[in-house]
Amino acid sequence: MAKHIIHISELEAESNFAALLARVRAGIEIVIEHDEQPVAVVHAPTPLRRSISECIALLPEDSSATIDADFAKDVEAAIESHREPLDSSAWE
Repeated sequence: MAKHIIHISELEAESNFAALLARVRAGIEIVIEHDEQPVAVVHAPTPLRRSISECIALLPEDSSATIDADFAKDVEAAIESHREPLDSSAWE
């Protein structure tokens, strides 16, 4: 999917910052320019990602979760069974 990028002037950004943020929430990247030179880029933050070891550290002490020889296959099967795009609007 192509990334949507809009270039606007500082004045445009200042005049309606709420609309600018609404576009960012919709997935659009905004490049704010002064005399056609970029001075800032506004985009949504990248999602937080944790390593497996960080996830395991978050488990309660009494958890029975284990990583066995088939763990990688289980994770791969779970990913393959849910390849549809996520609708992030439901999270807001």
